Amino acid sequence: MNAIEIRNLCKNFGEKQAVVGLNMTVPVGSVYGFIGENGSGKSTTEKMICGLIRPSSGEIKLFGKDYQDDYVRAKIGVLIEAPGCFPNYSVWNNLMLQAANLSLKNPEEEIRKVLKTVRMEGSAGNKYKNCSLGMKQRIGIAMALLGEPKLLVLDEPINGLDADGMRIMREVIGNITKNYSTTVLISSHVLGELEKVATHYGIIRQGKMIMEMTAEELENSCRTFVAINTSNNDKAKALLLTNFSEVKEAENGQLRIYDAENPEAVVAFLYEKGILVNYLNTAKISLEEYYIDLMNQKGVR
Repeated sequence: MNAIEIRNLCKNFGEKQAVVGLNMTVPVGSVYGFIGENGSGKSTTEKMICGLIRPSSGEIKLFGKDYQDDYVRAKIGVLIEAPGCFPNYSVWNNLMLQAANLSLKNPEEEIRKVLKTVRMEGSAGNKYKNCSLGMKQRIGIAMALLGEPKLLVLDEPINGLDADGMRIMREVIGNITKNYSTTVLISSHVLGELEKVATHYGIIRQGKMIMEMTAEELENSCRTFVAINTSNNDKAKALLLTNFSEVKEAENGQLRIYDAENPEAVVAFLYEKGILVNYLNTAKISLEEYYIDLMNQKGVR
């Protein structure tokens, strides 16, 4: 059984088509990274999954049932945009209000559990308005976790966070999958961070799903390259292009020779031409680079 199955989903706002015939499959227990540019239809799709807006047409099933089924609705936790908290209330009191809204039987016990999961147990007495952006995002996730949902939908929870905030958020998502066995649908523009937590990916463009893949399939699809730095990179690049099909200069100034089968052959070739290699490494392109390459292939850029 899949946590989410979407078939031919469409959403129109007047004459504008925000989502167009979208198909999507999110396996139970996965962390599904939902990727796309601004305006591609990510948030609209998430809002339809959560029942916040109605589809124009198509089918959404959650755990094999219609997404409007009362049992299924009770099993979804949501953080889209910002958590609905009272700024002058403490973190604890905001969570107590949500627990009351959900009619939880053991609210204090559940709140302590979610605060520990999101690493906020020492901040329960803080007023919401005095919390940092990263803390507010984690408070929102804590609220969404109350009631132990089987599906958690997170819309851009990493965006805007500093390096330490992103690290903590990675750990939080790991805690969620470990402590709750919850399926997580997470959208983000910070693809480098998403790559560290996602088990599956869906890439959406202009309201259409253009690719779904597992993390393992992504790993196998990403091209390898040899990264080098030399005594004269400009000359080295010109020479390498006579012997290798694709050579690019990376943002850090290093040269990348794609699909080079033998790194030593690159070094030997340049040495024969009088150029010394002072740095050599073999790696694969990142999720962000794969995404950009895919968009280029689709004619987006």
